[in-house]
Amino acid sequence: MSQAELGAPQGRGELRAQPQTARGRRTTFYGTFFRNELHTTFRRWRTLALLAVLAAVPILVGIAVKIETSDGSSAGGGGGGGPAFISQITNNGLFLVFTALAATLPFFLPMAVGVVAGDAIAGEANSGTLRYLLVAPAGRSRLLLTKYATVVIFCLAATLVVAVSALTVGALLFPLGDLTTISGTQISFAEGLGRALLIALAVAASLIGVAALGLFVSTLTGSGIAAMATTVGLLITVQILDQIPQLHALQPYFFSHYWLSFADLMREPVYWDDLAKNLGLQALYAAVFGSAAWARFTAKDITA
Repeated sequence: MSQAELGAPQGRGELRAQPQTARGRRTTFYGTFFRNELHTTFRRWRTLALLAVLAAVPILVGIAVKIETSDGSSAGGGGGGGPAFISQITNNGLFLVFTALAATLPFFLPMAVGVVAGDAIAGEANSGTLRYLLVAPAGRSRLLLTKYATVVIFCLAATLVVAVSALTVGALLFPLGDLTTISGTQISFAEGLGRALLIALAVAASLIGVAALGLFVSTLTGSGIAAMATTVGLLITVQILDQIPQLHALQPYFFSHYWLSFADLMREPVYWDDLAKNLGLQALYAAVFGSAAWARFTAKDITA
């Protein structure tokens, strides 16, 4: 019988395929692990409640503006960035998206992210499931990375919930059409939608520093409530410090300092300076506190 009939080449081919099969199994495991983590996070009642609160903010703002302007008066203050977008809502419902993001970014959005990030590791330890997760072949580094990726996805989801809710309410209560930028130029509604999407992405990116901070705090304690409370407390403290004039030299380094720079996306041409500073600062916070979380978690004695 010939070697071809004995199947020697096929056997060597099978041996060469075995490492690929093992890598495929690991890839499938990590993909399943990440999907399960997303499913677990987004099916929690606490997460759903946070998203419901975020969705309610644009509804309340839209109704309040509608009631205030029912007699023909204008809403809010004059032109400008940030919350002053509210004065344009009656002319174009798309401005409710910008107003809602400006209203939720200082507190509601980071608070929601802080709660989810603070509970990422500490919540597992508190419920006694952390050791079981580490029994799986994911390893501590991959587990931490999966947790952080999940929190980042939540940042994007939470921001989009606010934006979609605001767009829906704005379309129902106010006219839509071409809109005027902060610079006074006219852009089409389609371009306005594109800028609204860019603003939502910029707001979501503004929260990755908070996500890393919350994850680091979560590795320091075995109590989910303590981690969440500490993270939210730090958020409030930093934003208070960002308003004290005597600390102006330090304020550009606070993660919240450039949050409202997303308003520059509504200028013509777009001002990129503060946006770039914001993204760079968030990346720095993510690197520093992400590394600190990794150093703490990989050396931590897991007893729960």
